[in-house]
Amino acid sequence: MTASHLGIYVWAIGVIAWFVIRYPYARKARRTATVRSHGWSRERILLGVATIGLFVVPVLWLATGWPRGLNYDLNYAAVVVGAALYGLSLWLFRRSHKDLGRQWSASLEIRESHQIVRAGVYRRIRHPMYASFWLWALAQAFLLPNATAALSGLVAIAILFFTRIDFEERMLTEAFGDDYRAYMRETKRIIPGIY
Repeated sequence: MTASHLGIYVWAIGVIAWFVIRYPYARKARRTATVRSHGWSRERILLGVATIGLFVVPVLWLATGWPRGLNYDLNYAAVVVGAALYGLSLWLFRRSHKDLGRQWSASLEIRESHQIVRAGVYRRIRHPMYASFWLWALAQAFLLPNATAALSGLVAIAILFFTRIDFEERMLTEAFGDDYRAYMRETKRIIPGIY
């Protein structure tokens, strides 16, 4: 098996694992009432952009080979790095869901009995789920042997993150006031101790 084929298999297994991790939490979250929701149409667009970059563009390339001119061969070192990043991404993704419990939602919502989670991975970073998406997009760049498919995830996550993060933190500050401001001072956004 070539390194390029192995990279594609690792990427595909990671996508399946992502859906397996998310499904039970999404089911549980539906049973918890939403008190406040923000910008649902905007949210759909941003989540759609993320889906296009992390899933649709790579699947389109796998199904059609387009754009063929941007294909290249991977080496095994790139696949190892990509697999390690993907593994870390999936661990962080699962852990952030577990730590949030029923307070998790795919869009910007305040749930019934919502409170600031400071345990687990939230003790060190405020937005571990975004960190997991950045890691997924970076892993994709190492695992897919086509420039468009490889980089589409990074572009999509950059759009999602930089369009959404200030709005999300404003919403949480409005909901929790000084408690959230204190939490912001205690933690970094997505990289412990750095950013």
